[in-house]
Amino acid sequence: MANREALRELQSRLASRLQMARTEGIQASWLAVEAAGTKYLFPLTQSGEIFPFSSTQAVPYTQAWFLGVANLRGGLYGVVDMASFVAGSSPAVRSDATRAESRLVALNAALEVNCALLIDRLAGLRNMDAFASSTAPPEGSPGYFGSGYTDTSGAYWQEINLQALSQQPQFLSISA
Repeated sequence: MANREALRELQSRLASRLQMARTEGIQASWLAVEAAGTKYLFPLTQSGEIFPFSSTQAVPYTQAWFLGVANLRGGLYGVVDMASFVAGSSPAVRSDATRAESRLVALNAALEVNCALLIDRLAGLRNMDAFASSTAPPEGSPGYFGSGYTDTSGAYWQEINLQALSQQPQFLSISA
């Protein structure tokens, strides 16, 4: 019950910040999230609805980063562990505290991929004013990596182009 109330409060805060941004003319550019200690920025235009993470139905013979499928508002979505996909490793075991903050961020319906990314924590909305500097994607990084941004406290945030991610052959090939 407390989780539902906390989710409602978060959604209410995000909705009020979006409304405030519209009325003040400030455009939020990214949804800021964290996964396995790494900070990511998802473009708002490519992000979809945010859901609490409860469980998934496992699918046999799939990649370790593909957690299974979930029914989200009546739609069947594949669930990808964001951190293990990027790292190319098996999903980390999450503590109960981490699991309580975990969310599924669906890809925008315009991308035509029924997929949700499991993240450990929502960190709010960000726009360019939140960052002190930006850099090109690291050498040898995947094609879906966008620019990197350093915020005013010195934390590094990696932009993820969700449209490019959704078209990656590795992302679309879930079979083990």
